[in-house]
Amino acid sequence: MRKLYILFLALSFLSFIPKTETNQFVGRWTGEDNGDIGYMVFDAEGYASFEIKGQVFGGKEFTLQGKKGSMMYEINNTTKPIEVDFIVTQLETGEQKRMLCIAKFTDANNMRFAMGFNNTRPTAFTELNAIRLKREK
Repeated sequence: MRKLYILFLALSFLSFIPKTETNQFVGRWTGEDNGDIGYMVFDAEGYASFEIKGQVFGGKEFTLQGKKGSMMYEINNTTKPIEVDFIVTQLETGEQKRMLCIAKFTDANNMRFAMGFNNTRPTAFTELNAIRLKREK
């Protein structure tokens, strides 16, 4: 009985801990790149997706070139800027690839986001790699 009481107290205490920066990402974000409007979605289950010109890439399950996959995200908010990894998994084989990114919040509903290429994480936000994202309400 004492163990249950301690567990209950611990769980109660944890509910008062403020939300982490990981939770800041959850939502639908809008960005513009060369006149094209796109969307990035981070869901509470850890899945992410992109939507550009009506095409959706990512989420729990999607099809690309006839193969099913999923895309999840991981956040490392102990770094500056915040490290964001998108993990794309081919469902049939389990093969995974990572897209290495960085993010910086300018306020609760706006962030700068940069994607790396060639399996390299960017270290700064530049005109070539960065986009400004705004949370949709």
